[in-house]
Amino acid sequence: MFAYPVRIALIAALGGFLFGFETAVISGAEKIIEKMWSLSSFWQGFTVSAALLGTILGSLIAGIPAKKYGRKKVLRVISVFFIVAAIGCCSVSAWVFFILFRFIGGIAVGASSVVGPMYISEIAPAHLRGRLAGSFQVNIVAGIFVAYLTNFLFVGLGENAWRWMLGIMVVPSVLFWFLLRTIPESPRWLILNGRDAEAEPVMRKLQEKNVAAAIQEIRDSVKGHQEALFQRRYSKPILYAVLLAMFNQLSGINAILYYAPRIFEMAGFNKSDAYLQPIYIGAANLFFTLLAMSVIDRFGRKKLLLIGSAGMILFLGLTAFAFDSGGSGNKLILVYLIGFIAFFAFSQGAVIWVFISEIFPNAVRSQGGSLGSFTHWIMAAIISWTFPVIVEGSARGGFWSFTFYSLMMLVQLVFVWRVLPETKGRSLEEIQKELGIAWW
Repeated sequence: MFAYPVRIALIAALGGFLFGFETAVISGAEKIIEKMWSLSSFWQGFTVSAALLGTILGSLIAGIPAKKYGRKKVLRVISVFFIVAAIGCCSVSAWVFFILFRFIGGIAVGASSVVGPMYISEIAPAHLRGRLAGSFQVNIVAGIFVAYLTNFLFVGLGENAWRWMLGIMVVPSVLFWFLLRTIPESPRWLILNGRDAEAEPVMRKLQEKNVAAAIQEIRDSVKGHQEALFQRRYSKPILYAVLLAMFNQLSGINAILYYAPRIFEMAGFNKSDAYLQPIYIGAANLFFTLLAMSVIDRFGRKKLLLIGSAGMILFLGLTAFAFDSGGSGNKLILVYLIGFIAFFAFSQGAVIWVFISEIFPNAVRSQGGSLGSFTHWIMAAIISWTFPVIVEGSARGGFWSFTFYSLMMLVQLVFVWRVLPETKGRSLEEIQKELGIAWW
């Protein structure tokens, strides 16, 4: 019955696969690149974070064209950016051009993190929205897993191994571009732009029981207002989105994803094992994300976040003390990081893009999605840029980094428990009413 919304949601979620691949693939190439261009720890951090600087820009501006031109058109432009970034990164020899194409790939990632979940949340039936919007996160972790796997397979290809690692992304990028031609425009965007006649057949395919009533409810949710996001009436969704996005990165997740082989070499693993261990992390990430997606609409967003916060506090703390103990303690780091990834995937990883895409009302959803994603990526850039500087600048850098991440998850636990609302099972317009920001 729901094959149509599932199919188009999964196509849109392929942007998440490219998001995850682009995020993790640099972990296999970063040590090779560091030696090739003789980079200091500061400039190595900048090189890795160049894509993240692009994600900041992409997430900041994506809401504007998505609101003006539609979600589908922007997704197609994003797919082109992914293609250009993949071809450029694997073919250049000059560091400055490598930075440029990493930056372009970052723009695609940042824009995808806004528009992909936004589109899916707008086409998904309320009782399936958590799982369908969560399919974006499933694709992210699938992309991360495939990136770790291809890095391991290509690492033995010599000095040009990094080109294969980065260039293989062109295949899913082209596939994404072709498949996007088969999906419809978001019916909510069509209605908000006075194109009801185009929206009606799409809504019927999406199994909307009362199309006329649904169209009227969407119209009423904005009442013709073109709203600015930053005003008092939207303070609650702004607070929730910004803090949740900040805590997502203050867990240290991107430091682990970007520098996984380096972390395992720090823990005493040889080069071959250092590239193998991230595959286990990627597999755990994928498995527990799929598990979370199977229960998110039953358990709710808040319960998953509470469970995950407790687990992340424990395993990040254990990782910190393993780095401090040395010797045999270091060998347990793989176990501890898999434990962290499991709880992250089951909670923050599964919830963030679902929650941000549904918490903002129709009038400002594109702006709110950009704000949440912008916050996420600017924190990711800070964490990823500073990590190599911290761990190489102090003998106890690993201990202090993971201790800080553990403490931040303790703060997140309190925030989720005391502040964050539950949104499961409600239509986007019902959420708007319950937050006290409806127009009617």
